[in-house]
Amino acid sequence: MPLPRLGTRSVRLRTAPGVFVVLAVALGGTALAFSPGGSHHGRTADGSSGHTLIDVSESRCGRGWTRPGPGVQTFDLHNSSDGAAEVYLEDPAGQAVYGEVEGIAPGTTRQLTVRLGKGSYAFTCVPDDADAVTGPIVRITSGQPGPGAAPVSEHDLIPPALAYQKWVGGGLDEVVRLTTRLRQDIDGGDLTAARSDWLPAHLEYERLGAAYDAFGDADAAVNGTDAGLPDGVHDKDFAGFHRIEYGLWHAESADGLRAPAAALVKAVTGLRDSWAQTRMDPAQLGLRAHEILENTVQFELTGRTDYGSGSNLATARANLDGTRQVLSRLRPLLATRYAGLPGLDKELDRAQRTLDGFRHGDGWTALNDLSRAQREQADSVLGDLVERLASVATLCDPRRTV
Repeated sequence: MPLPRLGTRSVRLRTAPGVFVVLAVALGGTALAFSPGGSHHGRTADGSSGHTLIDVSESRCGRGWTRPGPGVQTFDLHNSSDGAAEVYLEDPAGQAVYGEVEGIAPGTTRQLTVRLGKGSYAFTCVPDDADAVTGPIVRITSGQPGPGAAPVSEHDLIPPALAYQKWVGGGLDEVVRLTTRLRQDIDGGDLTAARSDWLPAHLEYERLGAAYDAFGDADAAVNGTDAGLPDGVHDKDFAGFHRIEYGLWHAESADGLRAPAAALVKAVTGLRDSWAQTRMDPAQLGLRAHEILENTVQFELTGRTDYGSGSNLATARANLDGTRQVLSRLRPLLATRYAGLPGLDKELDRAQRTLDGFRHGDGWTALNDLSRAQREQADSVLGDLVERLASVATLCDPRRTV
């Protein structure tokens, strides 16, 4: 889950030393991986509990799987080494991955549940500070072959990352144009026009969601909130779109908003001008596709970023557009790896229809004006998308190999 946003959408999977968040991948309706969880002890190696105890260490990686069979299987992965490790269950020839567990601490046990069919399998143990080790090959001679996904390398992700970065550059040009118009409204004292022009400018920035981490501190100056600020909305460091939003919808004078508007234009212009020298991390692109809507659910559907305009649902719709932009660049990689891609496309369309239903001309229904049924519908459709996009994040996470 994301960290609390203090003026930025930078969200890390590894939230603290030794604390990891694991994403499950669903391919063709079958769990490719597992549920995140803590340590488990007391499992038997003979399979009497329905579990198979597997050793995770450099010297005994993958040992313990003595009775292979088709169907759903649960493995208790016990790290007997003195360092943390991650584990993959894969096809040793083609290296298709059937399951993975990250961050198994020394002396602990984590579960991996997968559905397996006819084929060859082996566990690969990847210690934090050592080379990967592949254990013995196990063959299953019957049953429908289980799902698997070829690993993605960082090299595979460079072309989509470059294409996305180029698109972001064009989006920043538009953000600068729209925020300049907003500043001109405020400088001219026309706050009615400013309220009308604030939303298009803000939504244009919101569509660039997968780039927020690369924006660094600039994101706080552009799209920060008052979270963590001693004086809240009246704090001198409260800046950007939401600072102007608060003023426009709380009867602040044009004189009071001129400096924040000028600072916003300066921030987005600087961001645009430096963007050509910025390099996004290709390995993070799949994760960002997931985080955009994860943050939407956490911040927009709860109203935590509403400073008076009542435009959270419009922002959610812009975030959906941003998610589609990332996925369009990743599609060539996902097409051969993610059997659930057609279902994801259908859910994206369903979410778009749901959110568009809250739009009325140039206006949007405020969260507080939704009926209970409408609120539940929005929560449900976007929550489902977040789960599906977790699969994208996992499939596009580059894996270490032997």
